[in-house]
Amino acid sequence: MPWTYRHASKEWKAILDDLRDRMDLVSENSAYTAMDGVLQVFRRRLTAQQGLDFAGVLPSIPRAIFVANWKVQTPPLPFPDRATLVQEVKQVRQNHNLTPDNAIEATAWTLRRYMNKADLERVLAALPGGAAEFWYVEVSDPHELEQRIF
Repeated sequence: MPWTYRHASKEWKAILDDLRDRMDLVSENSAYTAMDGVLQVFRRRLTAQQGLDFAGVLPSIPRAIFVANWKVQTPPLPFPDRATLVQEVKQVRQNHNLTPDNAIEATAWTLRRYMNKADLERVLAALPGGAAEFWYVEVSDPHELEQRIF
């Protein structure tokens, strides 16, 4: 996989701005908490190797958030329905969580804009059933999800 130089702080600011706007939140802190919750809920469904494979296609700061304080669950949890997943996301940092119901979709939409699509699809295809659906985003204009590079 070819590595590209990125301006991590500019990219991170853009990710938080996109995420905050997509979820109609008022602060970057709320956007961060929502994304952290989404990433934690997703990683609970992966083995350590699957998680590392997925982390490898994330932008640098979301990658660090994805692996931070990870307690590998053996065996990984199954993927339940979307409503159950959303409720699980809302339980992360429960006392500081203003996460809306569209948190998973908003996080998927946002992060896809900063990831290499081919790499993401390759990794998702190798993950358990439910993983690709978790990160699926329906858009009317595919250009919305074109990769932004800093």
